Amino acid sequence: QVQLVESGGGLVQAGGSLRLSCAASGRIGSSAAMGWFRQAPGKQRELVARITGGGNFNYADSVKGRFTISGDNAKKMVDLQMNSLKPEDTAVYYCQLSYWGQAYWGRGTQVTVSS
Repeated sequence: QVQLVESGGGLVQAGGSLRLSCAASGRIGSSAAMGWFRQAPGKQRELVARITGGGNFNYADSVKGRFTISGDNAKKMVDLQMNSLKPEDTAVYYCQLSYWGQAYWGRGTQVTVSS
């Protein structure tokens, strides 16, 4: 069994910053990919940022230059530093781990950005 626990969500004014953290536990290989998705009310869940099993970094166009993903692959932890936040960033943010074609999800953490 694999479990993911997120932390760091909250309420922030536009232009502010938040840092999300995720820790995974269980039998996980070194080739696992980890990243962050988000889902706003009435919208589809979308990729925010990911570190692939091969060490590549992927970002949604809407967050490039503002968000930075980082991780400790040995400990299976991944963080998302979010700067210059906009009201459009308001969503539930989910940590995801992918391994051998199976996706595992955290329960999500709410991020709300006020105008």
